[in-house]
Amino acid sequence: MRPSHILEILDREFVSTEAAAHTPVMLWGPPGVGKSQIIGEIALNHGVPLIDIRLSQMEPTDLRGVPFRKGDMVEWSVPALLPDERRHGARGILFLDEITSATPTVTAAAYQLILDRRLGEYHVPRGWVIFAAGNRHGDRGVSYVMPAPLANRFTHYEIEPNLDDWVAWAHAAGIDARVIAFLRFRPDLLFDFNPAQSPLAFPSPRSWEYAHRALVKFGDAPELLLDALQACVGRAAGLELKAYVENMDRLPDIDAIVKGESAAVPEEIDLQYGVAAALVRRAVQVRNLPHATLVYGSILNYARRFPQREMGVMLVTDMHRSVGKPLIAVPEFAEWAASITDLVLYDLKLASTM
Repeated sequence: MRPSHILEILDREFVSTEAAAHTPVMLWGPPGVGKSQIIGEIALNHGVPLIDIRLSQMEPTDLRGVPFRKGDMVEWSVPALLPDERRHGARGILFLDEITSATPTVTAAAYQLILDRRLGEYHVPRGWVIFAAGNRHGDRGVSYVMPAPLANRFTHYEIEPNLDDWVAWAHAAGIDARVIAFLRFRPDLLFDFNPAQSPLAFPSPRSWEYAHRALVKFGDAPELLLDALQACVGRAAGLELKAYVENMDRLPDIDAIVKGESAAVPEEIDLQYGVAAALVRRAVQVRNLPHATLVYGSILNYARRFPQREMGVMLVTDMHRSVGKPLIAVPEFAEWAASITDLVLYDLKLASTM
């Protein structure tokens, strides 16, 4: 399931607490696909606290608490890490991460917390949702097979990397446009993990963010940049990215394009991906400025000039995901849409015959 769909599902799960309809959710996926990041985005969007409990680092008493004597009775203390309405607020997210890496004794302690929303006398506040995440057993991480009683306490979703979703996130997060362009050029490298080889560094949505950071830190030190990129995404992908970045010096004048001045479209496909990513980044940077519509119009006019119209469609689609409805209101949008009508009709006709 693509990350954007998972995000919508979890958002509805969070809101469902108001109708007492929430069901705990388990997210499955290989390392680095953004499971924890999606949970964090839900918390940020709703402005609520996120309590992230890494179960792989827990002992049973960390969840259950420790017993203490009170008169002739034994009571259990409530761990401070669990949600408390007075300390944390009435609404929030309890995130049980790395649940498949937790020992069976810890997962057994979590049964009651997940199903009954309680542990002994402790109760999870009504406005709090319970999300969990873990790697699949075949991903070669430290993991245990989830027991059937625990699995039956969740609804289950598996996250698969999706380039369009990652590109939309990357533009919003300010990821280097050269990294985005490279992955548009080499989409197979968004996620390339072979558990049989147990690589230390490999391409993943998470590690491409690290590659962005490497460009920030070592972009002015070419003698160090290759090693830094390979440390993030592996030897082969790091070498390809460095060569691609060096080739981006041949891009046309982006400032001239957004001003509506004449600028050539590169003949090389890799440079076309580069200019497309750079133009989307400019659109994102000006979306709240008075001259945004002028920039959008100039980019739309440039998109019509790509010899491969599919490249222009990709550019405008990425821009629309990043800036939204204001793009459609620009007069040049109708002209661009009219220029690809036959292409859209051909795609629809082709789809109808399949």
